[in-house]
Amino acid sequence: MARRPPPRYSDPRSNPSRYPDPEPKVPKFNYGAIALFGGIFVLGIGVGIGVSSSASFDPQNVASREVIDKSAPNAELCVQYGASAIVSDLRVFITLNPFSVYVTQPAMQPGCVLRQSNMTLLEQKRLITAEQVRDCRNRMNTFGFVGTLESKPRIDCIYSNDAAGNLFLNPPGSVNLRSEGENF
Repeated sequence: MARRPPPRYSDPRSNPSRYPDPEPKVPKFNYGAIALFGGIFVLGIGVGIGVSSSASFDPQNVASREVIDKSAPNAELCVQYGASAIVSDLRVFITLNPFSVYVTQPAMQPGCVLRQSNMTLLEQKRLITAEQVRDCRNRMNTFGFVGTLESKPRIDCIYSNDAAGNLFLNPPGSVNLRSEGENF
Protein backbone atom coordinates (compact mmCIF):
# COMPACT_ATOMS: atom_id res chain seq x y z
CA MET A 1 0.00 0.00 0.00
CA ALA A 2 1.46 3.24 -1.07
CA ARG A 3 1.32 6.22 1.14
CA ARG A 4 -0.12 9.35 -0.22
CA PRO A 5 1.54 12.64 0.71
CA PRO A 6 -0.64 15.13 2.56
CA PRO A 7 -2.38 17.63 0.35
CA ARG A 8 -0.43 20.77 -0.28
CA TYR A 9 -3.33 23.08 0.42
CA SER A 10 -6.13 22.14 2.72
CA ASP A 11 -9.50 23.69 3.24
CA PRO A 12 -9.42 25.85 6.42
CA ARG A 13 -12.88 24.68 7.36
CA SER A 14 -11.73 21.08 7.49
CA ASN A 15 -9.16 21.74 10.28
CA PRO A 16 -10.74 24.19 12.81
CA SER A 17 -8.00 23.84 15.44
CA ARG A 18 -5.42 25.18 13.06
CA TYR A 19 -7.17 28.47 12.32
CA PRO A 20 -8.89 30.61 14.98
CA ASP A 21 -12.45 31.80 14.73
CA PRO A 22 -12.76 35.21 13.14
CA GLU A 23 -15.24 36.24 15.91
CA PRO A 24 -13.67 38.40 18.69
CA LYS A 25 -13.53 36.92 22.19
CA VAL A 26 -15.35 38.72 24.99
CA PRO A 27 -13.07 39.38 28.02
CA LYS A 28 -13.95 37.37 31.09
CA PHE A 29 -12.83 40.16 33.47
CA ASN A 30 -15.17 42.74 34.92
CA TYR A 31 -13.06 45.91 35.09
CA GLY A 32 -15.45 47.58 37.51
CA ALA A 33 -15.01 44.76 40.05
CA ILE A 34 -11.22 44.85 39.64
CA ALA A 35 -11.21 48.61 40.24
CA LEU A 36 -13.42 48.18 43.32
CA PHE A 37 -11.18 45.49 44.82
CA GLY A 38 -8.06 47.53 44.05
CA GLY A 39 -9.55 50.56 45.79
CA ILE A 40 -10.46 48.50 48.85
CA PHE A 41 -6.92 47.06 48.93
CA VAL A 42 -5.27 50.52 48.79
CA LEU A 43 -7.69 51.89 51.39
CA GLY A 44 -6.93 48.94 53.68
CA ILE A 45 -3.19 49.54 53.43
CA GLY A 46 -3.67 53.24 54.16
CA VAL A 47 -5.84 52.57 57.22
CA GLY A 48 -3.36 49.95 58.48
CA ILE A 49 -0.43 52.35 58.20
CA GLY A 50 -2.44 55.10 59.86
CA VAL A 51 -3.44 52.92 62.80
CA SER A 52 0.02 51.42 63.35
CA SER A 53 1.97 54.66 63.11
CA SER A 54 -0.21 56.97 65.15
CA ALA A 55 1.96 58.60 67.78
CA SER A 56 0.60 59.63 71.12
CA PHE A 57 2.35 62.53 72.78
CA ASP A 58 0.98 62.04 76.27
CA PRO A 59 3.36 61.19 79.14
CA GLN A 60 2.19 57.57 79.12
CA ASN A 61 3.71 56.97 75.67
CA VAL A 62 7.23 58.26 75.13
CA ALA A 63 7.66 57.47 71.46
CA SER A 64 10.32 59.86 70.21
CA ARG A 65 13.35 61.91 71.09
CA GLU A 66 11.31 65.10 70.68
CA VAL A 67 8.98 64.06 73.52
CA ILE A 68 11.98 63.38 75.78
CA ASP A 69 13.61 66.71 74.80
CA LYS A 70 10.43 68.66 75.61
CA SER A 71 10.01 66.86 78.95
CA ALA A 72 13.57 67.50 80.15
CA PRO A 73 14.08 70.02 82.95
CA ASN A 74 15.31 73.33 81.48
CA ALA A 75 14.79 71.87 78.00
CA GLU A 76 16.54 74.64 76.03
CA LEU A 77 19.61 74.61 78.27
CA CYS A 78 19.69 70.83 78.26
CA VAL A 79 19.61 70.50 74.47
CA GLN A 80 22.18 73.29 74.01
CA TYR A 81 24.69 72.12 76.63
CA GLY A 82 24.03 68.40 76.89
CA ALA A 83 21.32 65.86 76.15
CA SER A 84 17.93 65.08 77.57
CA ALA A 85 17.61 61.75 79.31
CA ILE A 86 15.25 59.31 80.96
CA VAL A 87 16.37 58.89 84.55
CA SER A 88 15.55 55.66 86.35
CA ASP A 89 15.89 55.70 90.12
CA LEU A 90 15.96 52.28 91.75
CA ARG A 91 17.60 50.55 94.67
CA VAL A 92 19.22 47.13 94.72
CA PHE A 93 19.32 44.97 97.85
CA ILE A 94 21.78 42.07 97.93
CA THR A 95 21.74 39.40 100.63
CA LEU A 96 24.75 37.13 101.02
CA ASN A 97 23.37 34.28 103.11
CA PRO A 98 21.40 33.08 101.21
CA PHE A 99 22.62 34.95 98.13
CA SER A 100 19.76 36.83 96.50
CA VAL A 101 19.19 40.11 94.68
CA TYR A 102 16.15 42.33 95.16
CA VAL A 103 15.31 45.39 93.05
CA THR A 104 12.80 48.13 93.84
CA GLN A 105 10.28 49.35 91.30
CA PRO A 106 12.10 52.00 89.21
CA ALA A 107 10.84 55.58 89.22
CA MET A 108 11.14 57.05 85.71
CA GLN A 109 11.51 60.82 85.33
CA PRO A 110 12.95 63.28 82.82
CA GLY A 111 16.49 64.48 83.34
CA CYS A 112 19.48 66.08 81.66
CA VAL A 113 23.10 65.05 81.13
CA LEU A 114 25.62 67.86 80.59
CA ARG A 115 28.67 67.54 78.36
CA GLN A 116 31.97 67.53 80.24
CA SER A 117 32.90 70.85 78.64
CA ASN A 118 29.77 72.45 80.13
CA MET A 119 30.02 71.20 83.71
CA THR A 120 31.00 74.66 84.98
CA LEU A 121 27.55 75.94 84.01
CA LEU A 122 26.18 74.43 87.24
CA GLU A 123 29.03 76.02 89.20
CA GLN A 124 28.25 79.45 87.70
CA LYS A 125 24.63 79.08 88.87
CA ARG A 126 26.01 78.22 92.35
CA LEU A 127 24.37 74.79 92.36
CA ILE A 128 27.66 72.90 92.89
CA THR A 129 31.06 73.87 94.23
CA ALA A 130 34.40 74.10 92.43
CA GLU A 131 35.57 71.09 94.46
CA GLN A 132 32.65 68.99 93.20
CA VAL A 133 33.48 69.98 89.61
CA ARG A 134 37.16 69.09 90.13
CA ASP A 135 36.34 65.72 91.74
CA CYS A 136 33.89 64.80 89.01
CA ARG A 137 36.23 65.92 86.21
CA ASN A 138 39.19 64.00 87.71
CA ARG A 139 37.22 60.79 87.39
CA MET A 140 36.37 61.68 83.73
CA ASN A 141 32.71 61.98 84.63
CA THR A 142 30.05 64.60 84.03
CA PHE A 143 26.96 65.89 85.78
CA GLY A 144 23.34 64.95 85.33
CA PHE A 145 20.34 66.46 87.03
CA VAL A 146 16.65 65.93 87.66
CA GLY A 147 14.33 68.85 88.33
CA THR A 148 14.55 72.44 87.19
CA LEU A 149 17.68 74.41 88.02
CA GLU A 150 15.61 77.14 89.65
CA SER A 151 13.99 74.86 92.24
CA LYS A 152 16.60 72.75 93.99
CA PRO A 153 17.47 70.10 91.37
CA ARG A 154 18.99 66.77 92.29
CA ILE A 155 22.48 66.90 90.74
CA ASP A 156 24.76 63.87 90.54
CA CYS A 157 28.22 63.21 89.17
CA ILE A 158 27.54 60.44 86.66
CA TYR A 159 29.78 58.03 84.81
CA SER A 160 29.34 57.24 81.13
CA ASN A 161 29.29 53.47 80.75
CA ASP A 162 29.95 52.62 77.12
CA ALA A 163 31.12 49.07 77.81
CA ALA A 164 27.98 47.47 76.40
CA GLY A 165 27.57 49.98 73.60
CA ASN A 166 24.36 50.81 71.80
CA LEU A 167 23.39 47.81 69.72
CA PHE A 168 20.73 49.86 67.92
CA LEU A 169 23.41 52.15 66.45
CA ASN A 170 25.88 49.43 65.45
CA PRO A 171 24.09 46.18 64.65
CA PRO A 172 26.27 43.09 64.19
CA GLY A 173 28.09 43.18 60.87
CA SER A 174 27.90 46.95 60.39
CA VAL A 175 30.98 49.10 59.93
CA ASN A 176 29.53 52.42 61.11
CA LEU A 177 31.69 53.89 63.84
CA ARG A 178 30.47 56.24 66.54
CA SER A 179 31.06 59.90 65.63
CA GLU A 180 33.03 62.25 67.88
CA GLY A 181 29.97 64.48 68.27
CA GLU A 182 28.25 61.79 70.36
CA ASN A 183 30.94 61.85 73.04
CA PHE A 184 30.20 63.63 76.29
